[in-house]
Amino acid sequence: MRALPDMELLRAYATRNSEEAFAALVTRHVHWVYSAALRQVRDPDVAQEVAQAVFTILARKAGTLRPGTLLTGWLFNTVRFTAAAELRAAARRQRREQEAHMESTIQAEPDTHSEWEQIAPLLDEALARLNQRDRHAVLLRYFERKNLAEVGLALGTTEEAARKRVSRAVEKLRAFFTRHGSVMPAGTVVGLLSTHAVQVAPVGLAKAVTAVALANGAAVGGSTLTLIHGALKIMAWTKAKTAIVFGVSVLLATGTATVTVKEIEKHWTYPWQVADANTAVLGKVPPQVRILPTKFPQERGIGWENDRVLGIGQPIQRILESAYDCPSDRTIYSTQIPKDRFDFIANLPQGSKEALQRELKRKFDLVGRRETRETDVLLLSVKSPNADGLKPGTAPGGSSNSRAGHYFCVNQPLSTLAGSLEDYFRVPVLDRTGLTGRFDIDLTWSEPDWQHHNLEALKQALLDQLGLELTPSREPVEMLVVAKAR
Repeated sequence: MRALPDMELLRAYATRNSEEAFAALVTRHVHWVYSAALRQVRDPDVAQEVAQAVFTILARKAGTLRPGTLLTGWLFNTVRFTAAAELRAAARRQRREQEAHMESTIQAEPDTHSEWEQIAPLLDEALARLNQRDRHAVLLRYFERKNLAEVGLALGTTEEAARKRVSRAVEKLRAFFTRHGSVMPAGTVVGLLSTHAVQVAPVGLAKAVTAVALANGAAVGGSTLTLIHGALKIMAWTKAKTAIVFGVSVLLATGTATVTVKEIEKHWTYPWQVADANTAVLGKVPPQVRILPTKFPQERGIGWENDRVLGIGQPIQRILESAYDCPSDRTIYSTQIPKDRFDFIANLPQGSKEALQRELKRKFDLVGRRETRETDVLLLSVKSPNADGLKPGTAPGGSSNSRAGHYFCVNQPLSTLAGSLEDYFRVPVLDRTGLTGRFDIDLTWSEPDWQHHNLEALKQALLDQLGLELTPSREPVEMLVVAKAR
């Protein structure tokens, strides 16, 4: 017996309230919908909730989908919108709780580093960046496991045309993965998609999803209902944004544009754009690299976790510093840079700094190169070898901290002090003390606040308490030179 196409089943549900037709749709798609949700929210329980919300939305909108809609593509987008709503809700909960570290709701990262584990966090973003027909071709071939003849039929083309389209789309996915640090041939990508893109949904999920969706959300819990409303809002905004962008394109074509895409972008907020740059957010949102106009009136910090970074309300100098791992005091700007502040994130599984460098080049045409140049420096040297304030470190581990008029460290090398002095004096500080041990330091000097540095008082405190001297000089130093890419 011929299996009815998706839209015929959906029409049967919309016009005749056929529960069997809707149940057939859920059974047909639930495994890959659950798999896509799991890749994005990284929690099996939350992924089930996302899948339930997706099919409930489908039941609500069954009568509004156009006849030519490819349901697989519609479901893929709805999964992304619903997952985004969940991630936003998680970020809001984190802000309300005001936790320094929120309890992770994701599974522990696998210990292995298989090729699939490299690309899985990137897959849905990569698919979203394909054009619609390429995305549909991949979804049909590897998510619904259709043969090429069936893919061609669904796309309204021939089997050979479908073969070429799938091949081109896979190559685009491979290029996306390469740009994000996962280098592999197209054949490997095909094998990984064929083997891992869809996993079996939990037992009973299809039945539970169908029951809730057919009840039109009446049996939905409060959190799932909130998730549905959040997803519907994102869907409505995306539809409106598409219409706006189309209108802008028309205006640009006629030379009468008064609105820009950048202005449209100002109204969009991503789940990671939170009031405080909490590193916990880095593991709660899909891997990505973005630099966007800030949503906040002032700097809200930078959070690092290994190679991943999140910054809120930051000037472009801090983004360059994060991307190239070079302090601003050792950076030379040979071109003008934007004066605005930005929110940025780079949380890829690997290669986040390199990806952030590429985004700076793409968005602002800015690149950095390292050069050794003679520049003004301060040399840190020993003046009084037996000063009381420079005590050998005894405690295990180590830490350092500084505030207005006070520097404190435990079991740290003098390079740590030199780095803090460099931040303070805003010029490179070179350690010429020759002291290789670790020290405990409690340095104080007269200073009202961070906005009113007392440089001379700090120099005198270094000499009196630590026996160390700062001497101006000119020395060759490795600097980061920021310039236009072309």
